[in-house]
Amino acid sequence: MTKGEMFNIVENQLAIDLNCTVEDLNGDKDSFIFVEARDNPGRRPFLRGEQYFEMLTMGKAIIVSATPMRLKYVKEQLTGKSRDEAYAMPFISDYAMNYLPDFNNLKHLSAPDSFFYETIEKSEISKLQKLNGFNYAIQHNPNHPIQNTLLMLAKKSNIIIAVVSASAWSSKMWALGIDVLPEYRNNGLATYLVNALTIEILRRNIVPVYSTTACNITSQKVAYRAGYMPVWMSDNKLRFEGELSNS
Repeated sequence: MTKGEMFNIVENQLAIDLNCTVEDLNGDKDSFIFVEARDNPGRRPFLRGEQYFEMLTMGKAIIVSATPMRLKYVKEQLTGKSRDEAYAMPFISDYAMNYLPDFNNLKHLSAPDSFFYETIEKSEISKLQKLNGFNYAIQHNPNHPIQNTLLMLAKKSNIIIAVVSASAWSSKMWALGIDVLPEYRNNGLATYLVNALTIEILRRNIVPVYSTTACNITSQKVAYRAGYMPVWMSDNKLRFEGELSNS
């Protein structure tokens, strides 16, 4: 997979999700593009309430996709605002950084010594769904629309101490999640496992995505060390009240 092919997959998927165009995603820097949300076929299967909102930028235009009531309200609030002011609005309480492999810096990393590593394919993952301590990596709800498709484990004395997962956002995009038990952190396990799973996903001609909140510096360091680069930013937690809330 080339960098161009990777970006083509991601931009087309985001355009489906947001009900915009790839050209919108690459529009004029700092411009706002407002679109009414649609439940388009092929969108990533994130759960949505009756009212939906997402604000996303890949570094140029800011796409605001929302259901009608929220779209009207947010459009009024963002008129005349800058990029920085937009992401500091009171209806956004946190945002996510989304990373893609940096082919200029991605390389195989050496595995930390004294641990045993194992790859778990989709058909065997259900056996681990009740495993405690790995909520970021393991999807415990078998009915959730986004499920794990591939896992890599690190073990010590036959005990699972770290898990990195890939979950299917779409047929061509898999999202990574990593958990390391507290007593085994700072051994390089998170970076190694994320790097190893990333390379395996690329080998299968699928785009791996690493996401973390803007305040999680430790997770962002893992992304850089594992060979990732930041590509887009989107809201993570929302604070809509009254008739604009989903409650």
